[in-house]
Amino acid sequence: MSERAFGDRLAAAFAERGQLCVGIDPHPFLLDEWGLPDSAEGLREFGLRVVDAADGVVGIVKPQVAFFERHGSAGYSALEQILDRARQANLLVIADVKRGDLGTSVEAYGQAWLTPGSTLEAHAMTISAYQGVGSIAEPIALAQSTGKGLFVLAATSNPEATSIQTARVATGEYAGETVAAAIVKEVNAINGAAGDRVGSLGVVLGATVSADSYGISLEELAAAPSTTVLAPGFGFQGAKFAEIRTRFGPLTPVTIVAVSRGVLSAGPGRIAEAMSRAAGELSECLA
Repeated sequence: MSERAFGDRLAAAFAERGQLCVGIDPHPFLLDEWGLPDSAEGLREFGLRVVDAADGVVGIVKPQVAFFERHGSAGYSALEQILDRARQANLLVIADVKRGDLGTSVEAYGQAWLTPGSTLEAHAMTISAYQGVGSIAEPIALAQSTGKGLFVLAATSNPEATSIQTARVATGEYAGETVAAAIVKEVNAINGAAGDRVGSLGVVLGATVSADSYGISLEELAAAPSTTVLAPGFGFQGAKFAEIRTRFGPLTPVTIVAVSRGVLSAGPGRIAEAMSRAAGELSECLA
């Protein structure tokens, strides 16, 4: 086991800089608004500016890897430089990759993003367990042994996912539970077995969905060790900071509040101001 688990790192980041997480999402329209080309160089400049603005203001950044991947190897080279700058700034980095597979394939995905010393090294990554939580056993083991984290998709904000994520499991230990609730329960059980104060495995729960409607018990998730939550959907997508306690209840203290376009749209000259304002507003809502 690594000397310091991801859950402990996350708790320290919350204590030092709050619970706001800023996405590094170089949408083509944002690059244009920032006066940057839709190229690997434009992505690099965009990402570095976001990281520099975040330094000392927030504790967590979340690069959306898809925007870099669309530029091939040059895009990945830009991302590697951004990740390096973020690590130097002591920011926690969640690679939003949403990888999912099984066997040696998903093991390799985990190695790419979670191996210490990798050029793509992040502190955590998002991952899909569509083929069952057991299918991601190798990335879980790697995360636990290296002090890294995983955030497993459970109840996402996109409406297309609702019918699948609220479908009932037919057989097995979690028969009768919704798919989303079964994932949450299994992740919670793994955290419980690890015995960390704050679980290094988390789940993705969209801020624009109701946990109850997905059959998810927030109280059960909050039992020690607390299972952390990555909550996209604040700001541009409609969820408000003032709603965080209503939406996440007892999980509020371990919820990562993710924003992206709502802050990034401020532009390069005002991005630091926008981050600081968002962090302050969130802090007031959590007080």
